[in-house]
Amino acid sequence: MERSSEDRLKLGLLVVALVGLLLGLGLHFSDQAGAARLVWTIATAPVLFALLVEILRSLWRGEMGLDIVAALSMSAALTFGEALAATIVALMCTGGTFLESFAEGRARREMQDLLSRVPRTATRYLDGHLEEIPVYDIRPGDRLLIRQGDVAPADGTVAGTRAFINMSALTGESLPVALAKDSEALSGSTNAGDAFDLVATHQAKDSTYAGIVRLVEDAQRSKAPMSRLADRWSIGFLAVTVLIAVAAWWFTGDPIRAVAVLVVATPCPLILAVPVALVAGLSRAAHYGVLIKGARHLENMARIHSLVLDKTGTLTDGRPQIAAIESPLGLPGDEILRMAASIDQVSKHPIAQAVVTAARQRHIALAMPKDVTEVAGEGVVGFLEGKHVVVGGHGFVER
Repeated sequence: MERSSEDRLKLGLLVVALVGLLLGLGLHFSDQAGAARLVWTIATAPVLFALLVEILRSLWRGEMGLDIVAALSMSAALTFGEALAATIVALMCTGGTFLESFAEGRARREMQDLLSRVPRTATRYLDGHLEEIPVYDIRPGDRLLIRQGDVAPADGTVAGTRAFINMSALTGESLPVALAKDSEALSGSTNAGDAFDLVATHQAKDSTYAGIVRLVEDAQRSKAPMSRLADRWSIGFLAVTVLIAVAAWWFTGDPIRAVAVLVVATPCPLILAVPVALVAGLSRAAHYGVLIKGARHLENMARIHSLVLDKTGTLTDGRPQIAAIESPLGLPGDEILRMAASIDQVSKHPIAQAVVTAARQRHIALAMPKDVTEVAGEGVVGFLEGKHVVVGGHGFVER
C-alpha cells in the first residue's frame, strides 16, 4: 500500500510539472509573461518540496546523493526569476523518478512471478496420517508427500522407488528427469510423474529455491560500480559545481550565469540511468530464468569477449521438436505421426506434447484413443481404432 502511494505521488508530480510547463508556455506565447512565470513557479514548488524532503531523509541516514544539485538549480532558478528553467529541471527529475518507479514496479511483478512458484503448504506424514502444514514448519527428517504437479517445498531425498521431476526452473533442462530412491530432489522442482515421498534434508528457508529468491532480491538491491562511483563523488561534484557557479557570478556580475551552471550540471541522467537499467535488466533476466548474482556482475558483462554456455534451453527454446519420421515398415510418415499424436494427447510429457504439436501443425486430424495408460517418464499405451499402440522410448516399446 505504501509502495502504491509513492508511485501515485511520483506520477502526480510528473503530471503537475508537465501540465505546468505546457500551460506556462501557452501563456508565454500569448504575451502573458507574468502569468506564465507564476504557473511555472506553482508547478515547480511541489516537486522541489518533495525533493528536499527526500534529501533530508537521505542525510538523516548518512547518505548524500547528486539530487542536491537538482534542488539547488531549481531553487536558484526560482530565486533569480528563471521559472521556466526551474520547471524544465523539475520535469527532468520527476520524469526520471517515475521511470525508475516504473522499472521497479515491473521488477516487483517479475519477482512475484518467481515467488508464485514457492509453495505455501506441504503435506507431511504424521502418526499414520497426512497433515497440511506451512512450509516454514518443515524440519529435516520429515516425510512429505509430493503429489503430481506439486512443487517440492524443501530439498530432500526420494523415499520411494523412483520419482519423475521437472527441474527446468532450477537447471534450465527442459526435459523431466527420473530420480532413483535416495536421489536428491531440490526445492522448486515440479513432480511430473506419479506421487512420491520426499524426506526433507533442509528447512524450506534453507533450501535451493529459497536461496535463488534471496539471490535475485539481493541482486536487485545491489549497486553497480558506476552507480557507487557516482555516489562516492557526489560531495566533490557538488562542491565543484557550486564553486564554478559562484565563480561565474563573481566574474560576470550576472547571477543568471550561476543559475545556468547549476541547471547544466543537474545530473538527472547520471542519478537515474544506472539504477533503472540495472533493476530492469536483473528482473527481466530472472523472469526468463537467468540468475545474475549482482549489479556488479551485470555491468562486467559489457567487457566480455567470449561466452561459454553449457545448458540446454539457455539459448534455445527449450521445447523438443520433431526432426524426422522414419518407418522400417513402410508406413506413411503422417500416419505414424497421427497414431502417435492420438495416443500422446493424454500426456503432458514435453516429448509427447511435441508430437501432438507437430501433428496439429500438419493439420492432421487426431482420433480419440481408448484404455490409455501412461507410465511416467517411459511412455503411453492405448488402443486406437482397434489397434494396440505403444508410444515411448526403445526399452519401453520392446517390453
